Amino acid sequence: MTTKFQINDPSIESQWRALILFGKNSATYKFAFAKSLLGLIDEQKNKISLAELAIPFADSIVEHLKKNDKQGSSASSKFLSGCRDYISESISKDELYSITEKYGFVNVVDAFQNVNGGTIPNKFYEKDYKQGNKDIIVTDNLLKIKELFQYRNLEQEVEARWNLVETAWNLQINPNLLEVKHDNEKSQFFIESSFMKRIDVTSVRDSLNGYQKGKCFYSFQDISINKNDTYTCDVDHFLPHVNKLEHSKQGANINGVWNLVLSDSSINSDKKAKIPEKRFLERLFNRNEFYIESKHPLAETIINQTGQTKDTRRKFLQENYNLALSLSIHRWKPSIEIKGTF
Repeated sequence: MTTKFQINDPSIESQWRALILFGKNSATYKFAFAKSLLGLIDEQKNKISLAELAIPFADSIVEHLKKNDKQGSSASSKFLSGCRDYISESISKDELYSITEKYGFVNVVDAFQNVNGGTIPNKFYEKDYKQGNKDIIVTDNLLKIKELFQYRNLEQEVEARWNLVETAWNLQINPNLLEVKHDNEKSQFFIESSFMKRIDVTSVRDSLNGYQKGKCFYSFQDISINKNDTYTCDVDHFLPHVNKLEHSKQGANINGVWNLVLSDSSINSDKKAKIPEKRFLERLFNRNEFYIESKHPLAETIINQTGQTKDTRRKFLQENYNLALSLSIHRWKPSIEIKGTF
């Protein structure tokens, strides 16, 4: 089963991201499971028991529980209760791992590889629960991920999605009032309102990268979100930041999530405050719709900023694009461009 995100892109990389970005979020277990699977890739393991997998899985959940107590929509959970007991030092680490093995994987192993009502075409693992054993058999599809350029970004993308989901749950804010804001200097997403102090949520780069498939928005070259990497990307305003004052008169928020994209640093240096060719506006629309279709916490912010329906969101982008053009003479295109998949 494919998503719109995977149209024209049936790659293993795209399938992995579809699971993380578009799978259901009734609990955060899938994020801990994803991190555990990435660990298997790093170790080049092709088989692991649930008892072994329980260690990284539980450790990830405990780490997040210490920051945000709500990690699922269910009223009660024996697994989460065990994690909380460990945090309060009521049980030992061995007891925690035993509880995790028994209760932590009840739904996640079967559900993880499902998206949009079906299973991904190229599975990353198979269950082997025969003769009393409970093992996960890793497929070549999972191990091949390490060969990809984007492998370096995947764990940060998982963490970013996890941070946003748990923050939205724990704040218990009406979605219509939820607005994730952008700190340009820190390149950080944060939440702030009249009734609560600022809460830093996650890195802008980590949050945007997956929805751009790890590609420069304009050239579609591979980019990295690691700060010390040669290929570290820039956070760019699709419509120029210099037009912020003029846009604000029209009611648009140039600093809004809807207008932020990731760009190769050399491409961004050339673009500066120029207006991209109109064809890139469709890519921006599609990228924003990926967020909305994935039920991502940033989706509510994009909807609140750009419109409740696809038609109003498309009209919003076109109107603001026209306004930007009226303040600029030239349209810009990248000097290097690879065919995009969205």
